[in-house]
Amino acid sequence: MLGRNERKSEDKIRLFRSFFSGLTDVYGTYDPATGRARQVKSPVTNKVLLAHLTGRQPYGVYLLVKDKTRAIAVDFDTQDRTPLIEFVARANHYGLKAYVERSKTKGYHSWFFFDKQGVIARKARLVVRHILEEIEQPQTEIFPKQDGIGANMYGNFINAPLFGSLVPEGKTVFLAPPSFHPYPNQWDFLESAKKHTESTLDEIIELNELFPAPQHQSPSPNEGNAGRGTLFSLPPCARKMLRDGVSEFQRIVCFRLAVHLKRLGLPHDVAVAALKIWAMKNKPTNGKGVIREPEILAQTTYAYEHVYSGYGCDSPAIEPFCEPSCSVRKWRAAQTRNSSEKADC
Repeated sequence: MLGRNERKSEDKIRLFRSFFSGLTDVYGTYDPATGRARQVKSPVTNKVLLAHLTGRQPYGVYLLVKDKTRAIAVDFDTQDRTPLIEFVARANHYGLKAYVERSKTKGYHSWFFFDKQGVIARKARLVVRHILEEIEQPQTEIFPKQDGIGANMYGNFINAPLFGSLVPEGKTVFLAPPSFHPYPNQWDFLESAKKHTESTLDEIIELNELFPAPQHQSPSPNEGNAGRGTLFSLPPCARKMLRDGVSEFQRIVCFRLAVHLKRLGLPHDVAVAALKIWAMKNKPTNGKGVIREPEILAQTTYAYEHVYSGYGCDSPAIEPFCEPSCSVRKWRAAQTRNSSEKADC
């Protein structure tokens, strides 16, 4: 029989592994004296995790396993808690429980946990990016940093919480809002922490039209060199509307195009100038006039002052320009199929 202390250690390792696991044949670590990080290509054994929990050697987890992850973390590298508090509140708005960890240095990590099967990392990252955009912190670092990894690839590791030698200093521990004091018992906290399912992410993605950015496509022969580069990151519908103009829904299309141009990183004045040229191509029906400069300015300014992640695919203004090759359309079709398959199970 195992002694009481050994049983407690085994239980802690089991619980810890259920939250902070990923690749099993490699892990990260760092020198506590110098902070210098390195990779260790060895199995993630209970001994490795025990060394971390007792403060002998830090453990960094490679969360990404092919295209799946069981956790996602956001790195707020600042003492200012305001962005962190806004992030947690916004996540709660979507029904997501974000847990706050004091990092080993000056900042904080916010964690989402998922069930044993894990979730498609692309979906988790898409939702997290959306929340960060909504709180105007789009440059905040997310782990895992990639949507997927191939064979013989590892991605990036993140230092796991509860490193034994830092816990007494109030670092690498989970904090209880609103005081942000450490939970009195970190293990009781972990035992009660919520794990989300992929279906929760699917609902958020569908309701908020959070679709992956269209991938770069080569221009067709009749388009020459126009649009090569950033403009070719636009979805096919936006490229067609910019190229040919529209005959109706000018204000809606103007707004949607402004959202796309903002997403490309174009300055506000450049977007306004581009849309003024676009307006000259419009051929309104029913005797209506071409959209005027004040309305172009108003629609563009509104798009630039707010956060919009959707593509407007279901809008009557956009549907006529939709193409089967569009990656957003393919994403939506795949989501519909997945939902149908789940309903049939």
